[in-house]
Amino acid sequence: MPPVKKEFLAKLIDGKAIAAEINRENAAETAVIAKEYGAAPGLAVVLVGNDPASQVYVSSKVKKCAELGFYSEKIVLPENATQEEVLSVVDSLNRNPAIHGILVQSPPPPQIDEQAIINAIDPAKDVDCFHPLNVGKLLLGDLSGMLPCTPWGVIQLLDRSGISPAGKHAVVLGRSNIVGKPMAALLMAKGKNADATVTVCHSRTKNLAEITRSADIIIAAIGKPEFLRGDMVKEGAVVIDVGINRIADPSAPKGMRLVGDVAFDEVAPKASRITPVPGGVGPMTIAMLMNNTIRAFKAAMKKK
Repeated sequence: MPPVKKEFLAKLIDGKAIAAEINRENAAETAVIAKEYGAAPGLAVVLVGNDPASQVYVSSKVKKCAELGFYSEKIVLPENATQEEVLSVVDSLNRNPAIHGILVQSPPPPQIDEQAIINAIDPAKDVDCFHPLNVGKLLLGDLSGMLPCTPWGVIQLLDRSGISPAGKHAVVLGRSNIVGKPMAALLMAKGKNADATVTVCHSRTKNLAEITRSADIIIAAIGKPEFLRGDMVKEGAVVIDVGINRIADPSAPKGMRLVGDVAFDEVAPKASRITPVPGGVGPMTIAMLMNNTIRAFKAAMKKK
């Protein structure tokens, strides 16, 4: 977590600590599964190409599998792999009973049709919740299956920080298929950790600052460094920063630093609670990926 002014510490939602708590629960559940079934949840991560950031993400997921007692497979295909080769790998993993979750790291090289790959993954093993069947269930309010990792992580951050969205006005900045849209669906669902009134804002939204100033909860996932400024937030709002951006900083050791989609030093004085970047939403994504893999294992056992 970055250095934070002392007066803001009490406002922080510590995603690293909450993710560690969830992973302790994941590990305990995996131990119970091992005793009951003599097996382990299995996660396969497929990487096409040698993108450095993707390699780091894949390695962190495989490492977390080992820590929790999962079975994992890491499959690396060359940068020039064909669509047919990737589909063949997915088909093999779909048929492998030791694998309960399949993740194809995004983004793939340009010759790969990513949506076609997503569509080919068995929905029961779609631990990213990208398959149209799982997205459809989510929009229908059926939360029994796979849940989108980052948005579900945000819901857990709110819940475990004692923040209920019920009856609140939640503004989601961004309409991506990965965060914005599923985030809105989870917040407006019926039941625990939901029941919010949701506004989704994007690049074509008019009077954006007026809308964000009316929000009790703001989820910033717009992909623009420090986009949400202090004058766009009302006193007492809860601010969740999903963004992660690298910006130039000559004073930093590597000449750059990480920032979110929120101008933290401007917004923190007005917010009642706020997530830092890094150390906020980021750690939650992997924790919820592991949780989805456990859910997938249990669903597979029920079918036997």
